[in-house]
Amino acid sequence: MSESNARLEQFRKMAEADPNNELGHFSLGREYLAAGMDEPAIQSFERVIELNPNISKVYQLLATALQRRGRKDEAIQRLTEGVKIAQSRGDVMPKNEMVKMLQEMGAPLPAEATAAAAETRVGEGQVLCKRCGRVGRKIPGPPFRNAFGQEIYENTCADCWREAIGMGTKVINELRLPMSDPQAQKIWDQHIREFLNL
Repeated sequence: MSESNARLEQFRKMAEADPNNELGHFSLGREYLAAGMDEPAIQSFERVIELNPNISKVYQLLATALQRRGRKDEAIQRLTEGVKIAQSRGDVMPKNEMVKMLQEMGAPLPAEATAAAAETRVGEGQVLCKRCGRVGRKIPGPPFRNAFGQEIYENTCADCWREAIGMGTKVINELRLPMSDPQAQKIWDQHIREFLNL
């Protein structure tokens, strides 16, 4: 079994074990998309949006799959929704990528595409969280002694980090990840990165 097939199987099991696991469906959809399996990718991404419509990146990936299937109008609709979500949450990179996709398709841009991000005041001991899009209490310090730990510290509020720890435990248990294995650590890091919108 190739590495790609093994990952697909892992994420399929994860999504089936917990049908309300947005991250499981997101990861499964991403693997389907990478494998060129657009129809199952579309189904997975639609499920993510049902569970949590605030993950802006999923609109971009869903639109990519729809576009590859020749479903341009649906792709434009999802990109337009995604730009609005990304703007409201301050997700600059997904927003810019979706605006670029809309331009390449010759589609009209929503007003949010040109709107300047509202200036948000971040006080001492606070952070503008990339997951929830709000200013929240900072984590006491970086959770890991590496660049990823620093990135989490600078971009994640304490409440979302607490949720991420719960999700991380779920990932370890459902995928039976041996955390002493560097490959398992990479899988865990990727899930946490996606969960925290980093």
